[in-house]
Amino acid sequence: MRDFRKIIAWQKADDLAVLVYEVTGECFPKHKLYGLTSQMRRAAVSVTANIAEGSGRQYATEFRQFLYTARASLAEVEYYVHLAVRLGYLHQEEQARLEQVRSETARTLQGFINSIEKQIASGRRES
Repeated sequence: MRDFRKIIAWQKADDLAVLVYEVTGECFPKHKLYGLTSQMRRAAVSVTANIAEGSGRQYATEFRQFLYTARASLAEVEYYVHLAVRLGYLHQEEQARLEQVRSETARTLQGFINSIEKQIASGRRES
């Protein structure tokens, strides 16, 4: 079992989740708390939660599946940021901050997925 707190992709995703909570609390209208705010926060937390949960799996193939799910949740966050901009909830500065952290998280997560896939291809089954 891996310590998920030491996984750089998890650390970056955790930073993203905190930023999403901060930005949605500051910028989004209060009446959107149970709509877009909630969905965006859930998607951001899902990235970190899936990396954490997958790290507890015995086999690298199982872990990889959780990383794929984390990657999909990251794409969901990307869409919610886009939508929030279109609806006028986010200004350029907040969008830029979110996109920078999201993009960095995506690159790091993809690199980690590639690493796990190499382990699987080389015959290492356990993570």
